[in-house]
Amino acid sequence: MNSFGELLRLTTFGESHGVAIGGVLDGFPAGVAIDYDFVRSEMRRRRPGQSAVTTARNEQDEVQFLSGVFEGRSTGTPIAFVIVNSNSKSGDYDNLREAFRPSHADYVYDRKYGVRDHRGGGRSSARETAVRVCAGALAKLALRRLGMTVQAFTSQVGEIVLEKDYTQYDIPRAEENVVRCPDAAKAAEMEQLILDVKRNGDTVGGVVTCVAKGVPVGLGEPLYGKLTSSLAAAMLSINAVKGFDYGSGFDSARARGSQLNDLFYNNGGEVATRTNNSGGVQGGISNGNDIYFRVAFKPVATLLKEQATVTREGEDTVLLARGRHDPCVVPRAVPVVEAMTALVLLDHYLLDRARNGLFV
Repeated sequence: MNSFGELLRLTTFGESHGVAIGGVLDGFPAGVAIDYDFVRSEMRRRRPGQSAVTTARNEQDEVQFLSGVFEGRSTGTPIAFVIVNSNSKSGDYDNLREAFRPSHADYVYDRKYGVRDHRGGGRSSARETAVRVCAGALAKLALRRLGMTVQAFTSQVGEIVLEKDYTQYDIPRAEENVVRCPDAAKAAEMEQLILDVKRNGDTVGGVVTCVAKGVPVGLGEPLYGKLTSSLAAAMLSINAVKGFDYGSGFDSARARGSQLNDLFYNNGGEVATRTNNSGGVQGGISNGNDIYFRVAFKPVATLLKEQATVTREGEDTVLLARGRHDPCVVPRAVPVVEAMTALVLLDHYLLDRARNGLFV
């Protein structure tokens, strides 16, 4: 299960400390201008080693396109690309060969396959998300032509939370600080918390909020093809994600229908709603409002402090992990959430055109 999507399908390959990682994006529409500078800027947003609050691994994440692009435009054929791993230090992970990190994929990979690449987590490493960001950058370029945009930001780190609705923030300002939070004062607190946690060899979790604008009415299918089902599956496929909710989310459980319903009104001949508690999706289908949702990330499982565990032989032991790890994955997860959102939206747009385009 290394592929994601229906008409727009991304297949990824590679391991954290292998020669390279890469992907094949099939079903991408022809004629889209490929802005290589934009792709590079998206890759830089996710790349390791970008600040003191991220892992010290220093990968440049330069993308080499192998197929599917000719004279600066997509051809409609599979777009294949690779990203070389140039800064792996596999020896740092030798002590993980026989011991399992608590709450990590080490144990279940070993039991399921009988073999695992212990170097940086192998295939289970978040290194694979660089491929998603590259594919997502291409999807963003296609969505841009359709008037759709996707932007995410850090809305929580540990106990530090943005209290206001997303509409109260200037979201692009999130890129002005290392934690990607649009509130400068809260961003400073978050950064300090991450640095404090890092000094203690510990990790901390948080929440990414994502907003998609310009999404037309009608994306998504009833029942098993809901737009929100696809978004949830995309987000839950990202490393360290533990939760997803959209619109009013779990707060809906405490509300009355009279408080939560998005009342319709005639807005110059167009149907509109006075609120957006539905998060831009009703009945699994986009309604033309902003789509917004939250993604919860757990603290990274690899701690640079001693933890009790067992060996592959089942013997009790104490593990002190080494290597380079994020004390908080959230700042670098922001572009990953955006990328997966863009892939889902473009896939559903293509599905909608394929099923309904002839009759519109």
